[in-house]
Amino acid sequence: MNQRVILNQQSFEITIARLCHQLIENHNDFTNSAIIGLQPRGILLAKRIHSELSKILGNNTLLFGNLDVTFFRDDFRRRETPLVANATKMDFIIENKNVILVDDVLYTGRTIRAGLDAMLAYGRPKKVELLVLIDRRYNRDLPIQPDYTGKSVDTISSEKVKVLWKETENKDEVILINEKN
Repeated sequence: MNQRVILNQQSFEITIARLCHQLIENHNDFTNSAIIGLQPRGILLAKRIHSELSKILGNNTLLFGNLDVTFFRDDFRRRETPLVANATKMDFIIENKNVILVDDVLYTGRTIRAGLDAMLAYGRPKKVELLVLIDRRYNRDLPIQPDYTGKSVDTISSEKVKVLWKETENKDEVILINEKN
């Protein structure tokens, strides 16, 4: 197994800050916007984005939620082991709001599609945007593209992108693992 670092600690932090500033350019003070992290790993990025935006804007009232997409996935009945649902935490309605869906890695697009379906239980948004830390280009099963991308990576099917977080793995880093070598 061969692996290579594609975002180290410093570039990880710079990337998060850049994504936040891009969001501010489009959403100003976020009065009509909401940030929604997709379970399980998108919530770690969403929390980081929410925290950084709160610091930059001096505003702790940004709408922020976590959305579980387990039962909206098109493959949840096809797995050998049953999927375990995560908690959804959405204490607001997204009706007529600008929603930023957040996930760590965009690969086939299926998690995002499930997120779009699950999100509709909370209202009909005015606009939906997608923010991802890593975009694995050329691997889509569905025509889904991010509006905000931390880093684009060209991968082959034997490679895997793994995002490590301080909160869970004690460091911020993104690695590309080649499982064939």
